[in-house]
Amino acid sequence: MADPNIEKIRKYVRAANYIAAAQIYLQANFELKERLSFEHIKPRLLGHWGTCPGINFVYAHLQYFVKKTREHVLFVNGVGHGFPALQANLFIEGSLTHFYPHISRDAVGLAYIIRNFSWPYGFPSHSNPAAPGVILEGGELGYSLATAYGAALDNPDLIVVCLVGDGEAETGPLATSWHLNKFVHPRTNGIVLPILHLNGYKISGPTIFGRMSTSELLSLFQGYGYDPIFVEDIPGDDIYVRMIEALDRSYSKIKQIRERARSGQNVVAPTFPMIILKTPKGWSGIRYIGSNRIEGNCLSHQVVVNNAKTDIQELELLEEWLGAYRFSELFDSEKGFIQDILDIIPDDDLKIGLSKYAHFDRQKIKLMVPKAVVFSEDAAQPGTLGSSSMRRTGEYLNEVIKLNEFNRNFRIFSPDETYSNKIDKVFDFTTRAFVWPIMPWDKDISQDGRVIEMLSEHALFGLLQGYVLTGRYGVFISYEAFVQIISSMADQYLKFVKIAREIPWRPSYASLNIILTSSGWRQDHNGFSHQNPGFISGLLEKNDPCVKFYFPPDGNTTLQVLEKALNLENGINVIVAGKTLEPRWLTPELAYRQVEEGVMIWDFASDDDPHLVFCAIGDYMTKEMMAAIDLIKQDLPFVRIRFVNITDLTVIRQKNLDDYFTHDKPVIINFHGYPDSIKKLLFDYKTSNRFDIRGFVENGSTTTPFDMQVRNMTSRWHIVLSAVERLRDMQIISANEFQYITSKYHQKLNLHREYIIQNGVDLPEINEWEWRKDHVGSV
Repeated sequence: MADPNIEKIRKYVRAANYIAAAQIYLQANFELKERLSFEHIKPRLLGHWGTCPGINFVYAHLQYFVKKTREHVLFVNGVGHGFPALQANLFIEGSLTHFYPHISRDAVGLAYIIRNFSWPYGFPSHSNPAAPGVILEGGELGYSLATAYGAALDNPDLIVVCLVGDGEAETGPLATSWHLNKFVHPRTNGIVLPILHLNGYKISGPTIFGRMSTSELLSLFQGYGYDPIFVEDIPGDDIYVRMIEALDRSYSKIKQIRERARSGQNVVAPTFPMIILKTPKGWSGIRYIGSNRIEGNCLSHQVVVNNAKTDIQELELLEEWLGAYRFSELFDSEKGFIQDILDIIPDDDLKIGLSKYAHFDRQKIKLMVPKAVVFSEDAAQPGTLGSSSMRRTGEYLNEVIKLNEFNRNFRIFSPDETYSNKIDKVFDFTTRAFVWPIMPWDKDISQDGRVIEMLSEHALFGLLQGYVLTGRYGVFISYEAFVQIISSMADQYLKFVKIAREIPWRPSYASLNIILTSSGWRQDHNGFSHQNPGFISGLLEKNDPCVKFYFPPDGNTTLQVLEKALNLENGINVIVAGKTLEPRWLTPELAYRQVEEGVMIWDFASDDDPHLVFCAIGDYMTKEMMAAIDLIKQDLPFVRIRFVNITDLTVIRQKNLDDYFTHDKPVIINFHGYPDSIKKLLFDYKTSNRFDIRGFVENGSTTTPFDMQVRNMTSRWHIVLSAVERLRDMQIISANEFQYITSKYHQKLNLHREYIIQNGVDLPEINEWEWRKDHVGSV
């Protein structure tokens, strides 16, 4: 027997389709109470119609599903350009009115949302943070499923329904995200119900999935570990009935798996349901314009009758199309929507647009952040060897996980590199999560670990986004060279958070933490392909004060950076830290000051009234600069040098640099990344021509660690050569002294090349170098 509420769902869909289409076209006559005329049509027709009917169909059925089951559902729409549909549903259910009281559910509110869609200072054309319940913009396709799985993590009472378009499904990030079902155990996490929407077409041609047969789709998704349920618009078969049945069947299977897992049974590789929905693109819209097929074709992707403002035939087609929804039967100008539509909408506490998971109070789950000083190492003698920033990071994050065990609100996402990146200390308390079969010899793996490893930066960063945007905290750790693959994702996330900061009802989000390690300076073993600091340059272009770039010079400073970063909000923290054993430079007290100020003169390595200023940004660059000071003090003990260390790049735009660099002395900067990044930051500085800025200049190979510095002219010897050139120009040293020093270090560079070619390792004087303080600060 058919569900008696089906007709109510049909009416709901009709209303949503009308409102979605009207937003694209109308600037007046919003209820079609008179014949359409040119003046009723917007001057610029912007928007995407083709995907909207499918979104409306899914959302309407979800309304009824939530009403019936009283489950908490978060809706993640991967097809961000279908925002007219999402906006229509938020208006119908009342979520818009909840946050925007002036958008009343009557003719006034209807006119407001239609008139202001894709309008200057109105509503954008894509999903956005100003829309209730949204945690994904979806303009750049590919990230919906990973975001959905991130939202489900540690939210055991949540079902995340993720609508994936068949165009989006062709992207690499989405393709790999199907495998995330292998990391989210139903005992302690929520459930993701993917709905793959096959409308068959992208903007100008067919989709791959749209042309695959049912058997091919079945084989593919069964192989991914899903139980596909097909819902299709077939003549003689009621697709509304099939969709209700599909959701009921999915829910039944979800409950079975959830109950088994939470009753203590060992659930391995659970086969969760997914729905494959086949509907025509532009469903219910104009079928043909002349001989061109519109509905069920790529021509319905965006604006269908795009000359409706000036062409009478197209205007009449639009009027016929909108009129076919008989909107006046569904909506009263004063009372709003008819009761049949209201009947399938859940109560406020369960409305999809008002999901408590998207609109959380993060103070209830505040992260407990340990004090960095507890994990600091003795650095009373600057230059003491034996500190690894990433080892310190592992110790610290292990404590973070331990402190927040009950709240379950912190996770680490790492592309199969937890051991390689030296943070495996976290496995003292937790493991890596894996829900598929675990072999007896597998190490540090369980069904419910706090670390998720997968060789897809896209998938992991999407998980982190979904996790953070539903009120939690996390760290993404990657090889520096390969983090570039998520540059666009980070950019999209920043755009989302930038707008969210301006919306008063949006919660504050923990800043995303990205730790870059295995940097190019120590990828001497893997070679040129692993040497790329470009991610830093890309984010610097944003000039966003909520993007922080931290370059701690040692382990103690790294700890202070972590403590600070885990308390920051509404941005991105990029932390660049090495994993090799390097000198300890700063005591915990000095490390705290270094991080709080962002830039600091190191008194123990500086002279009064300096002739030159040396500045380092990054751990390996700090070591080379300190070694250069050491060498100059041996060769030219009368030369006075000031050493400045920059930990937070944003201070370059905020501080009076004369306080650190003096107002007229030459400054040599050794930077971890590309020199042009620093040059741009210093562009407006009044005496920028006195700076010699060095960094990675795209010279690399499989070679020795010090040779990476030599190849990029950032080595201690190159710093000395640059320094003596400036000292000569200032007449601090004589021409003979200049010639002697220059000849000496060019000979060293030649000897270095010969030595590493013959021996395969750096010179002993490089490997055995230690900081000597006896000749610094004594002039």
